[in-house]
Amino acid sequence: QVQLVESGGGLVQAGGSLRLSCVASGSIVKINAMGWYRQAPGKQRELVAAISSGGSTNYADSVKGRFTISRDNAKKSVYLQMNSLKPEDTAVYYCNADKIYYTASQWLEVWGRGTLVTVSS
Repeated sequence: QVQLVESGGGLVQAGGSLRLSCVASGSIVKINAMGWYRQAPGKQRELVAAISSGGSTNYADSVKGRFTISRDNAKKSVYLQMNSLKPEDTAVYYCNADKIYYTASQWLEVWGRGTLVTVSS
C-alpha cells in the first residue's frame, strides 16, 4: 500500500516560519511530480507549490517569495519551507503525488491526510 504522510504543522505567530515534510512509503518504483495543496475553512483546495521529479518548481502567486518547495528523491520526500507566514496561510496542508508508480507501468495518484497550519495575528 502506497501512502504519503505529512508532518510539521502547528501554531505559529504571523511572521514566523514552519517546515512541512512529506514522506512516501510502500512499494514504489518512481514518483513523478509532488506538491503541496491547502484548504482553508469554507474554501476550495488550492495548489500551493509543486515540484517535478527533475526539480522544476511552480508556486501560487500568494506564496511566491515566501515559500520554498524541495524534494529528496532518494528519501521519497518533499518539503515546504514557509517563511513570513500570514494569518491567511492558515489551512490544512496536503501532500500530493500525481503519479506514484508501483510497477513499471501502473501508477496511483496519492494524497496525504493533511497537517494543520495555524497562523495567529
